[in-house]
Amino acid sequence: MTAPLDRGAAAPERLARPRLAITRDFAAPVERVWRAWARPEEMLRWLGPSDWPATEVRADLRVGGAWRACLTARDGRDVLWQSGHYLEVDPPNLLRFTFRWEGTNHEDGPGVETVVTVRFDRLDGGRTRLTLTQDGLVSERSAGGHSRGWSSTLDRLDGYLRSGGDHPCG
Repeated sequence: MTAPLDRGAAAPERLARPRLAITRDFAAPVERVWRAWARPEEMLRWLGPSDWPATEVRADLRVGGAWRACLTARDGRDVLWQSGHYLEVDPPNLLRFTFRWEGTNHEDGPGVETVVTVRFDRLDGGRTRLTLTQDGLVSERSAGGHSRGWSSTLDRLDGYLRSGGDHPCG
């Protein structure tokens, strides 16, 4: 386990804002689900909602390391960039990272930083329970949008894992 990075002053304000929590079970071993989150070449195949799939993913998976992804609208007319830094990396149990939208074409806008925590729990039968929380969303409307986005993203991850990781999932 790598020691967590403390982001300090912004934490109390962020924790006072809305929180999102999603739990999903996957028919894949915890190490396999972890790998899908840990390797940019795999993330590219499932990251992003079905109508905004990732078209570029970069990640330096270590505490303090940066990540960045470009989501592109299915019609190709618009892009959304998201980025952050890894706060805690504990393979294959936990990922915690900051999350922010770049630019002004997302409802949360620039300057809003949230924290995403992804827990990977081993279940019987080679299955994995993934619990994702996102703290510090700007409003209940934003939480609803992120909930829809993460739910669609996790649907794509499920399809990717079920396919054996051989192709992107729409």
